[in-house]
Amino acid sequence: MIKAYIHGDKVIVWDRNSAKKLFNEGYFGKLREDRLELSLFEAFYLQEKGKISVYLGDKKLTLKEFYEYCKKNDYRFHFRYVVYRDLRDKELPTKTGLKFGCDFRVYERGVHPLKRGKKSVREHTKWVVFCVPEGFKFSFQELARAVRLAHTIRAQMLWAVVSKDEKVKYFQVKFFKP
Repeated sequence: MIKAYIHGDKVIVWDRNSAKKLFNEGYFGKLREDRLELSLFEAFYLQEKGKISVYLGDKKLTLKEFYEYCKKNDYRFHFRYVVYRDLRDKELPTKTGLKFGCDFRVYERGVHPLKRGKKSVREHTKWVVFCVPEGFKFSFQELARAVRLAHTIRAQMLWAVVSKDEKVKYFQVKFFKP
């Protein structure tokens, strides 16, 4: 089992071979010179799938303990994770979208999301995803801002609505000029 260590809002895999394996199998995390940095979503998914063991210091956390840690770090973790898991289970490379102002950025199957250099149209972010619980109310300005963001980076905007029974429905909203 691959050991991963919590460091704030990231989880680090220090073993270089294990880091490369996780990265190459599904483009999990950011591969640095000496480590693999996973988001909490990536680490929770990998722990849930039995790929890694998560440690806080010397203590190995159960899935429930790690879930509680994640919830303390992000009060929206639960429904955002439901969306993350749904996308990953569909084999879509999924990365956090913090720097883009969304919850996740998603790529087509088979695309290397962290490729450096010139990218083809297919290799750019396909969707920017905003996760909301069922019954969430938002303003027209919030919707327009989300659509504008997606349009600016040539991606499609998706609202991912999570029901109480953890079903995810995706709604695509497009930018349109008459």
